[in-house]
Amino acid sequence: MRIDLNGAPIETRARTLQDLIEEHGFAAAAVATAVNGSFIPRTARGTATLSEGARVEVLSPMQGG
Repeated sequence: MRIDLNGAPIETRARTLQDLIEEHGFAAAAVATAVNGSFIPRTARGTATLSEGARVEVLSPMQGG
């Protein structure tokens, strides 16, 4: 299925947000996630299903100042 991940169109076989995080090698404990503009808590990623055209954001904390 085609989705947008961090603003870029991609093809994925992931059916849940958790699957997508694992598929792309994100450090699950260190990222914040949103689907279609709605924050998804870490505990809900395994049940947050993805659909064609979903807009997914995976954000990592940045160091600096």
